[in-house]
Amino acid sequence: MENKLIEQLNAVMPVGFDIPTPIKKLYEWIEANNFYVDNGAGRIGFLYPEEELKESWTDTGRNGGTNIEFAASGNVNLKYWFGAENAEVNRRLCVFGQTGAEGSECAFWVSDSNELKIVHMGSGSGSMLNCILVDDAVDFLRLLAIGYDEICWDEEFALPPNEINQDIKVEPNLEFQEWVKNTFQVEIPKTALEIVKHPAHFGDEDSEDEFCRWCQQFTT
Repeated sequence: MENKLIEQLNAVMPVGFDIPTPIKKLYEWIEANNFYVDNGAGRIGFLYPEEELKESWTDTGRNGGTNIEFAASGNVNLKYWFGAENAEVNRRLCVFGQTGAEGSECAFWVSDSNELKIVHMGSGSGSMLNCILVDDAVDFLRLLAIGYDEICWDEEFALPPNEINQDIKVEPNLEFQEWVKNTFQVEIPKTALEIVKHPAHFGDEDSEDEFCRWCQQFTT
């Protein structure tokens, strides 16, 4: 039977590019474990059972590791983030997940060298993180497995999870961590800065990050 998360993402991927195999494996794992909900807009995938995560939430913490939603919105809403419709933006960006409750997103981006990278697009109303997260999809899964509450807050990236705000503890998603380690024969890093090389914010001048610089030309 066709994997619906893969089917939805295939339908919006940039022309000429395929979904990276590690992301396909992730979506297969999500659906095999029934970590998803269906609504009028399609299927949304999670790394942990949504209801269990909500039920565990208290003033002092929650279960479930990193909270992220996988939904293939593609390029339909990019005009709102960039302020205008742009064919070049639509051709090279494909949003596939929400990284923060305030509306931040992750996307596939086709670089100037024609490579597919995973990038972060902060909401602007909360997170301003605007950069390449990873060059490799396995590293994206390793980043998610570290266990930050959300991956949209780069002020936390230099420290392991739960060290900035020790009053609220996010318990690690051990099942997902083990799946990543065993499936891809990798280790989970202690901090995000072991993976995210050049965290940048929207509007940064002379940023080292290629995606941040690319976005500037369409928003200034």
